[in-house]
Amino acid sequence: MPENLSSSYSAFQHLPVLGDEIMEIISKLPLKLFEDSLLIDSTLGGGGHSELLLRAYPTLRLVGLDQDPAARVAAAERLRPFADRVEIVATNFADFMPTEKAAIVLADLGVSSPQLDSAERGFSFKRNGPLDMRMNPETLLTAADLIDQVSEKELADIIYSYGEERLSRRIARRIKKDLQLHGQYDGTAALAYSVAGCFPKKIRHGRIHPATKTFQALRIAVNDELKTLDRFLSKIPDWLVEGGLACVISFHSLEDRPVKKVFREDDRFDPLMRKPLKASKDEVAINPRSRSAKCRMARRVNCVS
Repeated sequence: MPENLSSSYSAFQHLPVLGDEIMEIISKLPLKLFEDSLLIDSTLGGGGHSELLLRAYPTLRLVGLDQDPAARVAAAERLRPFADRVEIVATNFADFMPTEKAAIVLADLGVSSPQLDSAERGFSFKRNGPLDMRMNPETLLTAADLIDQVSEKELADIIYSYGEERLSRRIARRIKKDLQLHGQYDGTAALAYSVAGCFPKKIRHGRIHPATKTFQALRIAVNDELKTLDRFLSKIPDWLVEGGLACVISFHSLEDRPVKKVFREDDRFDPLMRKPLKASKDEVAINPRSRSAKCRMARRVNCVS
């Protein structure tokens, strides 16, 4: 294993969000759907969801997609017992073109806990690191580049649109002012400090850090996440067999809204539930990230023969 990926591999050994709930619903579908069939895990990560499915269905095959090399290394190790049924592809899910229709298309959206916990990836202010935020480290634009290149108005629009942050103009003004005075930010902690200074003192030390929405917005912009999600959602019906299952886990409303809309309004989908699955109190206690998770499922219908 490459040295620069070894620490990330161990970090990716995490519990799959909503794993029990997802497997319970899948277990109620016809068994023949999964016999010698294909699973496309569009956001493979550490391979936790895929592992559950491969164990449950001995003839199910996997094509796992991920643009993060650390995730691919971790998933390959975790899924080694099923290696003869596993193919891992280095790609963004919106760019993938399957050669075979799948029984299941799964996506666990957003940034993963291992990515957040890795300081050198620059996704979080909890551990100081470079202002990076790229899910695919081979792409060019980092968060530092974005902050430097866009205008104050454009930055405010990004923070408002992708972070739903009401103080977006004040924050953008402060970020640009500090950038002009001190040059590029030397890390995530410095940026978080500048953002926090835009809030009243009573809010700065609350349960949720005041820079959370701004960091979310920058990450979404750097990775073009929402446009990529729209492209992916438009492709899922063509990836599925008749009766196949689309399963999408989201972590904030900007992701959940388009998933909900497509599953309800595209007549090629039949939603399996009116309200999304959410994590139990027990799961949240073990994995706090699952607190904001919402899972929606729909089956492929109206296939043209």
